[in-house]
Parts: sequence; C-alpha cells; structure tokens
Amino acid sequence: MLILYCVFQMRNRQRGSDLGLLLLAGQVFQLGIDNIPPVTLATLGLNVYLFLFPAKPLLQTCLSVQEAFWYRDWRRLLLSPFHHVDDMHLYFNMASLLWKGINLERKLGGAWFAYLLSVFSVLTGLVYLLLETGLTHMTEDSSYSLQCAVGFSGVLFGLKVVNNHYHPGGANYIMGLLIANRYACWVELVLIHIMNPGTSFVGHLAGILVGLLYTTGPLKRLMKTCAGFVTSNGHYGRQQTYFNSSGYSGYGMPSNPQYGQQSFIRRQYGAPYREPYDTAMPSAPSQHPYTAGLSEEEQYAAAVRASLNDRGCRSSLIKGIVHPNEALLKMYSPSGYQRFR
Repeated sequence: MLILYCVFQMRNRQRGSDLGLLLLAGQVFQLGIDNIPPVTLATLGLNVYLFLFPAKPLLQTCLSVQEAFWYRDWRRLLLSPFHHVDDMHLYFNMASLLWKGINLERKLGGAWFAYLLSVFSVLTGLVYLLLETGLTHMTEDSSYSLQCAVGFSGVLFGLKVVNNHYHPGGANYIMGLLIANRYACWVELVLIHIMNPGTSFVGHLAGILVGLLYTTGPLKRLMKTCAGFVTSNGHYGRQQTYFNSSGYSGYGMPSNPQYGQQSFIRRQYGAPYREPYDTAMPSAPSQHPYTAGLSEEEQYAAAVRASLNDRGCRSSLIKGIVHPNEALLKMYSPSGYQRFR
C-alpha cells in the first residue's frame, strides 16, 4: 500500500482530480456516519473543511524553524496539522484517522480523546521544531531550518504508538514482512521515507516521540494533572473518573484488559453511536453492545462479511486478515508531512 500511495500521489499531482475526496466519502458512508464517534468525526470534518477552504495558502501554514521560530509565526503550530497538500494526501490521512480514532475514542472516551488530539497536534509540531533545530546545529546545515512541513500524519504516528500501547500484541504485514505491532511504526517510518523521499522523516519521527512520551514518559501524568485543575470544581464528574483510573475509560469501566481491548464493530449496519456501558453497573447489559459475545477476530470477520454482502460480494472473499485493528483498511499510515523547498 505504500507503493500504491506513492503512485496515487504522483498521478494526482498531474491530473489535479478530487479522487481522494470521493474515496474518503465512500469510506465514511460505508462505515456509517452514526457509527463514527463524535470527536473523530469532528476532526475529520475539520480537516476536510480546511482542505476545501484553507485558512491560508500552504506556504503560509506549513511549519518550519525559519517561519515559526525566526519569524515568530507560532500560528503555524495550530494550522499545519490540519492542512494537506492534495486530495490523496488528505484521504490517506483521514482514512487512517478513522480507524485509529474509532479504537482510541471508544477506549478513552470522547473528552480525553479530544484532549489527546489537541495536545498531540501542538506538541508534535514543537518536537519537530526542536529536532530540526538540533539537526541544523549538529550538521551546520541551515537547510533543515527551512524545511516546511504540513499534514496530520505526524499526529497519526503518535496515535499509532498509543493505539499499540492500549492494544498490545499482534502483528501485521508490511511490504511482505510480518512485523510485530510494537515495531510497526518504526518500520513504516523508514519505508515511507524510502518510498516517498518528499515526506518529512523528522515530522513522522516527532509524532512517534510524542506517542512514546505519552505511553512511557511523563506526558500522560502531566495531562492528567492539568485536567485535574479543570475538573476539580466537580462539574465534570464523568471525565474526572477517567483521570483517577488506570486509563481504560472515562466512564467508570472496570480495569479489565479484555474489556478495554474491545474494538468498534457495528452489531448491525446503521446502529447509532453510543458510549460504552459500564459493565459494573446493575443496569448494564450482559454483553458489550458491539461485541455480541464474539472474540475480536470474530467481530472483524463478521463486519467484513456484512460489508462484502452489502456490496453484493461473497463472504468467501474474506482472506488474509492478519491484524484486526487496521486490516479492514488495508493501507498504511500515509506520509502526511510534505517538504517545501
């Protein structure tokens, strides 16, 4: 799929079509808008809106040491993640966001996921600036400070690290090689840059480092501390439950890893979005509303069968699903950061 993305990117620049928007619309309607959690849907909508109606031209929204630090244009920290070079750039990023967002928002809760996206969007840009500044001083090459990055995939790399942290184990095929999920982001980091040298290796690396700061460093504790000040008045009790828990949900879920790893699967097509139930409560149903007692692999297989049946295909075509988290998408994290010279 990395090769496919590069081919799409090159062809799209030549013909200037809106194929990416059509593919993204098909992806959204195939899932069903009601089945996409609200924060994920709002983030996707914001990216699409700013692609159609950009706040500024790309050269005035991309992030570089020269523009942000030297010229003090710090607004680029907020603008650069949500602008994209072309429609295929947008499509691959947003398709990746759909699956990562569905998994993480249902696990963490909408409020915390929105908080996470906000912090990652800004912090990925800051880490990017620090890395480029460091490279400029170490190599004495000022070109690193001039490289301008734009796109959401730095944030997506960070979300991939967090998603693998909350859903450990498993493996996926990347370029024909079976790679454990814990190492997949590092392999993709290198392969994407090899397949498409115009992408920002440093931008993607910044996203991975931010994800590691959250999963193994102090970032998560710092975020909880800051959120505690906001919720200390007691007006946001549901979110505060999350801040005092082990990180499985914002709504009082028990600390059960199997429950925490349940993935979003529609029990029926067209079922509306609902927050997860607290199984510890007397009024909770005996099964999670989306699992129906099935294992994670069985849930994904059922969803694939339903999807293929809707398109008039046979369920016998369901083959080759290696890792459930992103196998339905059958694509890799796109190369969101683009360099402008």
